[in-house]
Amino acid sequence: MIATAAAITATALATPAAALLPLLTHRALRRAQAAKTLRIDSPHGIDEQGFVRIGGIDQWISVRGEDRTNPVLVEIHGGPGAANSIYTARTRSWERHFTIVRWDMRGAGKTFGRGGPAGQGEATFQRLYEDALEVTRYAQDLLRVERVVLLASSYGSVFGLRLARNHPELYSAYVGTDQNIQTAGRDTSAYDALLERLRAAGKTKPLAQVEAIGADQHAWTPKERATYAKFCAQSDPLTFATLKKVVLGSMWLSPLHSLRDLRDFFRGQNFSEQITEGTADFNDLADGTRFEIPFFVFQGEHDVLTPTASAKAFFDEVEAPVKQFALIEDCSHFASFARPDRFLELLQTHVRPALTGEHRSAV
Repeated sequence: MIATAAAITATALATPAAALLPLLTHRALRRAQAAKTLRIDSPHGIDEQGFVRIGGIDQWISVRGEDRTNPVLVEIHGGPGAANSIYTARTRSWERHFTIVRWDMRGAGKTFGRGGPAGQGEATFQRLYEDALEVTRYAQDLLRVERVVLLASSYGSVFGLRLARNHPELYSAYVGTDQNIQTAGRDTSAYDALLERLRAAGKTKPLAQVEAIGADQHAWTPKERATYAKFCAQSDPLTFATLKKVVLGSMWLSPLHSLRDLRDFFRGQNFSEQITEGTADFNDLADGTRFEIPFFVFQGEHDVLTPTASAKAFFDEVEAPVKQFALIEDCSHFASFARPDRFLELLQTHVRPALTGEHRSAV
C-alpha cells in the first residue's frame, strides 16, 4: 500500500553521504523539534514505550496520554505491516483527551526489527487476532480499566470488526477509519474503478498487470494483492499526494524512528503480505451486522482503497446501541492522519459522549 513511499525512502538511503548531508541535517532539526512537542510532563500523564511479551515474542507497544483518567484507545493498524507509530507527532493533540495505545503488530515496524523474519513466529491472520486480544488485556491491566475503545484502521479494521463483534466485554466502542469491508470477493467496485483510472490516464503497462491479476480476489496471491493496492494508490492523485506528504513525511520526520527503523518498516511490510493468505472468503455481512457496543465509522470522503460507498453500505446494515457515520472531508485513505484535528473532533463529538463511564474502574 505504501510501496511508492518505500521506493522514495530506499533511494534516499542509497544516496552518497555527502549529497545526503543537508537532507539529514534538516531531518535532525525537525526530529528534535518534534521530540520536544511529544514530551508529556503532566502529573497524571503516561509515556511508556518498549517491548512487551505478546504471543510468545517481543512486540513494541507505546502508551501515551496526558491524563490516565481519560478514555483509553487501543489502535489496530493497517497494511498489513504498516505500523501507526510513525504518526505519533501528527496525533499529539489526541493524547490530551485520550490515552493512546499504539502497537507495532507481529511482522510490523519495531516488532519486526526486534526479531527479523525468523523471530516473528506464526504470521497468520488468526495469530495476529489472538495477539490483539492479548494487547487489549495488557492495556486494561496497565491502565486499570475494564474496557477500552477499539480504534481500527484500513486492514486493521478487518481485525477490528471481528474483535468488536466477538468481544463486547473488552470494548466500550468501536471506531473504524479507512474501514475495510470484506465481501468474499463479490464487490469489485474498487477494482473496476482502478481499471477506469488507468485507462483514462493511458497507463497501459499497469493496466495490463491489473487486468492479468483479474477481479476474482479468491485467486489473488498475497503479492498480487499488494500489487493491486500499490496501483490503486498511485493512480489516484489525492491518495498519492497523501502518501508522499502524510505517510512518507511522517516516517522521515518521526523522532521515534531511526533510519534503521525505517528500513525495518518496509521490510516488515513486505514480510506481512502473507497475513492476507486465506482471507479471501471473509464476508462481513454474513458474519453479522449486530454489535453490542457503540459503533462508529469515520471515513475519508474520497477513499479509493477502502471505498467510502462500501463502508457506508455496511454501516447502514449495522445494529448497535449507538452508531454514527461521518465523512472526513477532502481526504482519501489515511484520512485520520491527514486531518488529525478533524478526526479528534469526531472522537470528541460522537465517541466520547457514548462512553457512559465504563472506561473508569476501581480495579
